[in-house]
Order: sequence, then C-alpha cells, then structure tokens
Amino acid sequence: MQDVGRGEKVFDHEPVRGTLRHLESPDDVLTLLDTGADGVVALVRDAGATFLSPIFHELTAVVCTSGTRRSHIGIVTREFQLPCVMGVHFDGTEPVDGADVEVDCSGAGGIVRA
Repeated sequence: MQDVGRGEKVFDHEPVRGTLRHLESPDDVLTLLDTGADGVVALVRDAGATFLSPIFHELTAVVCTSGTRRSHIGIVTREFQLPCVMGVHFDGTEPVDGADVEVDCSGAGGIVRA
C-alpha cells in the first residue's frame, strides 16, 4: 500500500483497513443498512453530514475531504472511537469505490493508503 492522501487525524488510533465506500447521500447509507457496514471505510465530502448516524457503530473508519476535527463528523467519530481523517487531500486520484484502503491515525497527521 502507498500513501494516497493526508489530512488531520481526529485522535490517535492504530492503522485500520477496510473497503472504501463513497457515501454521498442518505440513500447510500440506507443501502449499507441492508447489506451491513462492517469493514467499510466511509468517504464523505461534507464535514457536517449527519446521514452517517445510523451506521457509525459498524464503520471501520471515516475519511472526510472537508472540515476539521471540530466539525460534526470529527466530534461524533471521536465519541464512537472511530478512526477519522478530516480535510483529506488526495495526491492525484482518490481511491475508487470498493478499493482496499488503510486509515492510519498513529502519527502526527492522518494518512490514507491504497
């Protein structure tokens, strides 16, 4: 795996791996409610997205392309002890939906690897 993105980690956590899912709307979350969100790393764009609420307890990690650790998603993921990287900037192309990714919050910042 190689580094593909960096951002601000919400809290210290060892690296976790999972399947990346681009979640753009409540409909995407409803689909995961039917199929399960175990092993899913959610990629979202809106740091205030509340539509993840029904699946936070199942997710492996969250990657958000906006916001800071003080944003809604940052606060909620910290309470759930769910690894999260905020304000992620991808080096080149972001990983595609279904890609195997690693979220590493063990260093100074958050790293996404694919």
